[in-house]
Amino acid sequence: MYTIAVQAHYDSAHLLRDYEGKCARLHGHRYVVEVALRTPEVRTSGMAYDFSDLKRHLEELADRFDHQNLNEVPPFTEMESTAENQARYFFDEMKRRLPEHLAEGLLYARVMESPGQWAQYGPCASP
Repeated sequence: MYTIAVQAHYDSAHLLRDYEGKCARLHGHRYVVEVALRTPEVRTSGMAYDFSDLKRHLEELADRFDHQNLNEVPPFTEMESTAENQARYFFDEMKRRLPEHLAEGLLYARVMESPGQWAQYGPCASP
């Protein structure tokens, strides 16, 4: 099996509406989002999928949130903008963008809100 991963980042503010603690106040993060996919074969080019294409998809999604208040950007107008929910958003949106044979191999989306802290969403529990 081959596994490839790319990262993008975005700087955003948010607050957690259903939380008691300091994160209930408006604050910011430099988020890093990572997605990984696995495929059993490489193409004749020797690549599982072009890093540039994978990163372009991820950056287009991340750019929606850059220098925004996440609480004002759908879908986070209706749900908490936690790293967990952001990871699920990126996973679901990347799955829609990838060719079907690669979408099935999407392993996870991971959102790091600060060094040493991240949330991950995907069909498997592997890192």
